Amino acid sequence: MIETEIDKLLETGFLRLPTVLKYIPVSKTTWWNGVKSGRFPKSVKLGTGITVWRAEDIKDYINSHQ
Repeated sequence: MIETEIDKLLETGFLRLPTVLKYIPVSKTTWWNGVKSGRFPKSVKLGTGITVWRAEDIKDYINSHQ
């Protein structure tokens, strides 16, 4: 079986923005506007200056937009 890029994403856990943008190729501004508007998955704040996204949410988003 050929492994696709989406298959390489973690099943669970958290992803930082640079990793998310490798799989959803949009600008940072477009991404943040999309998060704010609800177009993209909401973020999780782990601490000051640490924002992540659930790997499951990103994978679900990608699978639903192929």
